[in-house]
Amino acid sequence: MGRLFWKFFLFIWLAQLVGIVGVGTYFWLESHQAEPQRAEAPLVAQPYGGEHRPPSIHQRDPRLPIVPLFSALIVSLISALVLAWYFAKPIRQLRRAFDTAAGGDLEVRIGDGMGGRRDELADLGRDFDHMTERLSLLVDGQKRLLHDVSHEMRSPLARLQAAIGLARQQPEHFNETLARIEREGERLDALIDELLTLSRLQAGVAGEAEDVDMQELLEGIVEDACFEGAARQVGVELAAAGLPAVRANPALLHRAIENVVRNALHHSPAGGTVRVAGEIKGHRLRLSIADQGPGVQAEALDKIFQPFYRGGGKTSGDGYGLGLAIAERVIAAVDGQIRAKNAAGGGLVVEIDLVA
Repeated sequence: MGRLFWKFFLFIWLAQLVGIVGVGTYFWLESHQAEPQRAEAPLVAQPYGGEHRPPSIHQRDPRLPIVPLFSALIVSLISALVLAWYFAKPIRQLRRAFDTAAGGDLEVRIGDGMGGRRDELADLGRDFDHMTERLSLLVDGQKRLLHDVSHEMRSPLARLQAAIGLARQQPEHFNETLARIEREGERLDALIDELLTLSRLQAGVAGEAEDVDMQELLEGIVEDACFEGAARQVGVELAAAGLPAVRANPALLHRAIENVVRNALHHSPAGGTVRVAGEIKGHRLRLSIADQGPGVQAEALDKIFQPFYRGGGKTSGDGYGLGLAIAERVIAAVDGQIRAKNAAGGGLVVEIDLVA
């Protein structure tokens, strides 16, 4: 039973107890007052001899116990009023808070207004505060995401319009402008694809899970990364052998880890090396992707997994800042964890823990 139940129980039981004690006390006092009067009554001679003490006025005049009944009524009325006020006040606060939140004000809080209560209604108030806080963060995140999406789509659309205008003004350069239009169209297509992936993951759609051979998966990702890094003279090393299988969606898990590796490639200097390692930690598989780049400021280590975040708050450059956000949600969907930290010797290390 909860604390609210026991409050109801004790309050009603005490009210009944007070009424019973009051009525019992009244009759006890009445009986003790009647004894002396009965003792003082004169003896009356009987016609056939003997004597008899007449009954007292209390014995001859039974009355309705108005005083105890009225007292019990007053006690029950006061108890009902106190009980109704005690439980109605927080409910009214909750109702007003829900109306306020429904009107769009998610800054409303009622936990402090509960005073020193320690029952289910106080817990409900704290849960309401937690709910509005989370909703406020989600709404702010959605607004920020919408703003960032609009900003990211504006740039390629502007370049498309410029290329179209250039093609009209300089028909002799039509092939060059057509190639520019094609590149911008591919960028828009890639952005939309990443946004759709992120939206599905946020909605909890993580695809069908199956056993994924992690050794084979990492070897394929590293092979592709080596080919991509060769153009910038960035090497990629794999330090893992005999890794176990992981239960996940193969395509999404491949994309998540590949996003982390490509992010490390992008931030590694020419001649640097990206190291991909894997090891067993208890019942978990830990992957580590380390680069030799400039690293990330300590206060921004958690922010790099937010959509459209780039170091220093920049929103320009290669990529759209969605790769690590997608990776974070893919890993979370398979009950894994992903985190980033700065290496002691410089560079960023991203660790991924998966259930093996």
